[in-house]
Amino acid sequence: MHVFDIIGPIMIGPSSSHTAGAARIGLVARQLLGETPRGARIGLYGSFAATARGHGTDRALAAGLLGLAVDDPALKDSLEMAKAQGVDLGFYQARLREAHPNTAVVEVWGERNRVSLRAASVGGGAIRVQELDGLPVNFSGEANTLILRHLDRPGAIAQVSRLLAEANINIATMQVFRERAGGLAVMALEIDGWPQPQVVEKLRALEDIQRVSLLRRI
Repeated sequence: MHVFDIIGPIMIGPSSSHTAGAARIGLVARQLLGETPRGARIGLYGSFAATARGHGTDRALAAGLLGLAVDDPALKDSLEMAKAQGVDLGFYQARLREAHPNTAVVEVWGERNRVSLRAASVGGGAIRVQELDGLPVNFSGEANTLILRHLDRPGAIAQVSRLLAEANINIATMQVFRERAGGLAVMALEIDGWPQPQVVEKLRALEDIQRVSLLRRI
């Protein structure tokens, strides 16, 4: 365990779980959207819902969606900033079964894209994304991550791996989640380095790939 796993991240308080973790969930949602958000509906579950205002969870999520870092002093003003920028935010109490007590359900949209995710703040500012566009996933955002939505067909994973190898990009971890055989699937690849734009375009051009999102480590 690293010392920062014990004392938590450099952040705007008061809580690493309810504030810093919430801001990171917002940042992940913004990156997966791939553009400036125009609006979001955010469900808060468990202790997130119970202490949202007292711990600034709502402001932290809004700050992340606006692209603010967890230690940005402007975090406390994020709701006002969102309103001034025309970003339509709404919060509600989510009803979930057997979820982590610090869970947020985020549906965010921009001019071109829409993304939904469920993520939990698991302590010390760390998060786990557990669902993406209705499919179960499991990644943290602590490493550069490629998220590929694709059709579950033979050869899809091999094509992605071969293209990344040709670009000299090492895959640290790979997880694949699917709704059913032959249906929609998600690849979550934690990678060393950062792919050049032409590599991303080649990935998007693959026959079975429907969408490519990039998540820079947070």
